[in-house]
Amino acid sequence: MSSDSSKLVIGILLGVFIGLAGGYLYFNSQIKGLSFEFDQMSADYDTKDLTLTNILSEIGGLNEDYEQLQVDHEQLQAILSDLEAEKLDIESYSQEIENAYNELLEDYELLVASLPLSPQQLSGTIIEREYEWSFNGIQYDLSLSLPETQYDYYKNLERIHDNDYSVYVTHPYDDEFINTIIRKFNIIALEENLTEEEKINLVISFVQSLPYTVDNVTTNFDEYPRYPLETLVDNGGDCEDSSILTASLLKSMNYEVILIDFPGHVAVGVNIDTYGSYWLYEDEEYFYIETTGQGWKIGDLPDEYLETTAYMYPLNPIPMCVQNWTAQWNGRNKMDVTVSVSNLGSAIAENIRVVSSFDAGEDYIWNREESDLFNLNIGKSVTITLTLDVPKNKNTRLIVYILNSEGFAVDKSYSEWFDT
Repeated sequence: MSSDSSKLVIGILLGVFIGLAGGYLYFNSQIKGLSFEFDQMSADYDTKDLTLTNILSEIGGLNEDYEQLQVDHEQLQAILSDLEAEKLDIESYSQEIENAYNELLEDYELLVASLPLSPQQLSGTIIEREYEWSFNGIQYDLSLSLPETQYDYYKNLERIHDNDYSVYVTHPYDDEFINTIIRKFNIIALEENLTEEEKINLVISFVQSLPYTVDNVTTNFDEYPRYPLETLVDNGGDCEDSSILTASLLKSMNYEVILIDFPGHVAVGVNIDTYGSYWLYEDEEYFYIETTGQGWKIGDLPDEYLETTAYMYPLNPIPMCVQNWTAQWNGRNKMDVTVSVSNLGSAIAENIRVVSSFDAGEDYIWNREESDLFNLNIGKSVTITLTLDVPKNKNTRLIVYILNSEGFAVDKSYSEWFDT
């Protein structure tokens, strides 16, 4: 082998060796890099494995807490159920107590409402009135003193929307004060030796001397009947006021008296032996008395009332019961009707009851309810609640009224129509 060939071979071998050495070094560095990455990944894995173990441990703890909370929840649910049951028992008991209280209250009100009348409490404030008038050419005067509370009592009474004004005449609380005036008339009659007819004309002349006033001018009402004491204190009134006062005075003097009610006018009739215009009532002659204007005497009839039809009302004390009411649902199928009943009349209302039902149309009703019988004295009020079963799927209205002792319905009222 020549020297050049040997050099070539050695050069090739040397190149191969160097290449192998470089490859070894390269691959060795790659292996070290992969080994480092592996070690890093292994370390990360160990860390994550520890974290997972911790998470699993925490999950286990949370599961235990959840199971304990479930147990606590079930226990609390059981306690809540017991408390709700106790609440229902308490509500039921409370309702029983309330119902018992309401029943006792109704019984108490009914008892109080039927008690005998007691004197009105009088105040120290006194109303003084002086009156002057002329009769048979002689001038007379009269003084009246009465407690302001007595006047206020009548002023505050509810007005009765009825043409029968007899309850204003026969109310008992003013008898003492009316009799004070009567004593003055009796003294005059004795001193002047007046006949019965003249005695009545004396009373008429006194009432006619009071000014005529119109209700819608002196009050806030178009029609405002006054009790006798109101007319005396107010110093006048219109035709029904002066007729009520005249009838009250004559009745207290033991005359038989009626009220005569024309369309738009009220007068008085008295049963005595005289002459002039009269009305027949129960086969008795009641001679006409005009209480407005001056100069009219018993039996004198104004021309405008000749041959005029009139209603006649005797002066008998009567009860006059009125009611007002409210209604509210009691659950889905019942309705509570609360009725306030007042006796505005001049006599005790005995054996009356409150009745309510639903209107079925054509004079038929559904589900009628009524109270027990009770008495209601003059000026007294009572509240009664009736619970009605509501008819299903009906167009109806509520009917409420008072049934008097003779079985007649009085002061009947209705709600609007509604669907159930």
